[in-house]
Amino acid sequence: MSTIELSRPLSGPEPPEVPGRSREFRHRLRWAAVRYGPVLLTYGVLKLAGFAVFMYLLDSTGDFRKKNPRFGGGEHAWDVLASWDGWWYQQIAEHGYDPALEPVPGATGLITLEGNSAAFFPLYPALMRLVSECTGLGLFGAGMTVSVVASFVAALGIYAVARRLGGHRAGLVAAGLWAVWPGSGTEWSGYSESLYTALAVWACHAVMSRRWLTAGLLTCAAGLCRPTAAALIAALAVAALLSLRRRQDGVLRPLAAVAIAPLGLFGYLAWVNYRMGDINGYSKLQDGAWAHKFDGGAHTFKVLTSLPVGHFDYLFARAFEDVIGVCVVLAVPALTVLLLRLRPPAVLVVYTVLSYLMVMTTQQIFGNVSRYLLPLFPLFVPLALAMSRLGWPSLATVLGTAALASGSYAGYVLFELGVP
Repeated sequence: MSTIELSRPLSGPEPPEVPGRSREFRHRLRWAAVRYGPVLLTYGVLKLAGFAVFMYLLDSTGDFRKKNPRFGGGEHAWDVLASWDGWWYQQIAEHGYDPALEPVPGATGLITLEGNSAAFFPLYPALMRLVSECTGLGLFGAGMTVSVVASFVAALGIYAVARRLGGHRAGLVAAGLWAVWPGSGTEWSGYSESLYTALAVWACHAVMSRRWLTAGLLTCAAGLCRPTAAALIAALAVAALLSLRRRQDGVLRPLAAVAIAPLGLFGYLAWVNYRMGDINGYSKLQDGAWAHKFDGGAHTFKVLTSLPVGHFDYLFARAFEDVIGVCVVLAVPALTVLLLRLRPPAVLVVYTVLSYLMVMTTQQIFGNVSRYLLPLFPLFVPLALAMSRLGWPSLATVLGTAALASGSYAGYVLFELGVP
């Protein structure tokens, strides 16, 4: 993925040719360092600052030591990073899948089915297992490696998209916002958000660059990572239809991308349903084991009308986490309007709007919306454009303060005060 995209400049002139293969390689390496180094440094410094605060808060409170290692606990602070969903991913990496709908004996409430690893998509644990086998790292270390590397790849992609719409400075700010956004605590953890976002942003960039086959393959891979890839598939299809209407890139390549894109998502769902012996097995598992289901937005509406008046009589209520979630949910429409004023490519608009609607119309632990909406990278662009008008000292102060604060609201709140 990254090799294909990053081997080409995002825009602007090619680096000058240098005689000799070795000298040319060194020259291109220096050129890439100059071009992309500031992006990686910006993201890395901000993310490391927030991560350090997160680890400090975990260690200083020590609450994780009293919890089950599977549910936010462990012997060391960093063990928390691979708990909750991270535990499931490690189980898949070690033991594989055995899809089944197993009733909880005597259960009549929300949770009527035993949890099953089939609810979690296979790409992230597969890469975890591959890295572990190739490096000798344990599954924890391998999972963290995949997430951290993917987070930097995502930062480069966010820079690339924002740079096309607002220039180099806006691109750097957008990469910085990816490091401090609510929900960003899962970027360096045993979760799939970084990997999915990296695939989604480079798929959108490939569409914007009219590299249709690359876009189709990346979208297919994203479909093996998270079910919300349905929004990315739809966005690519809309972009392909517009291309066919304008007769920009012929017929074969856009149609091939549309054909390839859904294979990962629908292929995995079909396999799970087949193994369960139920055409709707995956949805039944999500509903019966995790109480995640399409409800047309009823649960979201209940939260948005209860929380402002101090009522916490809705499902999965967690005050501090839910307040952050409400702020994020209300910010998305405003940022979407600002994004539309920039007249961005259709792929970004469709991806953003559909991803948002998928989250809002699903019954789930509301506080988790901050990480469910984390992959909505196009929303960083209008904010980055506005912030790019600040001087470097002001920018450093704003982003630096947000990075330190993110250790709490994007890390500790999500993993310890809520249930990610």
